[in-house]
Amino acid sequence: MRTIGILSIGSLLLCTLFSCAPKGREEQKSDDGEKLVIEKAIYNSIAWALTKDTTVLKSTMVRDESLFIFNPDSVPTIGWSELARNFDFWLDPRFKATTTEIRDLRIEIAQCGTVSWWSCILDDLGEWDGRPIGWKNTRWTGVLEKRKGQWLIVQMHFSFASD
Repeated sequence: MRTIGILSIGSLLLCTLFSCAPKGREEQKSDDGEKLVIEKAIYNSIAWALTKDTTVLKSTMVRDESLFIFNPDSVPTIGWSELARNFDFWLDPRFKATTTEIRDLRIEIAQCGTVSWWSCILDDLGEWDGRPIGWKNTRWTGVLEKRKGQWLIVQMHFSFASD
């Protein structure tokens, strides 16, 4: 059943991206303000853990079952409710986020103006009970949708290079 859901989400994203092609140079110049808003949403979707402010996290992602995250392990996160189950870990006093760094961020906005995608390299580091944990040099990509005037993440993919 999950396979059907993943294929459906993937097909929907591909159709959306192809029906909303990237904008030309002149149109991209007018998107600079939008890109700053998108960049802030992307950063806040990870950096909220530095202060453990779940309100910030909630402002960056769709809070319904259309949310989809490919994690570096073999288990995807499907839906807001599944993501919210991780709050116990992140809010545990033994967990402390220490560093969030995003490099080589590229953001595109589709011609339709309601879809955006990004790619970057992420360092997301922390501690668990005083021991270092986290992701370094993580490839991070995702898709945002503008809903009711707000850019929200609908899909993310985290991976590590194997070479």
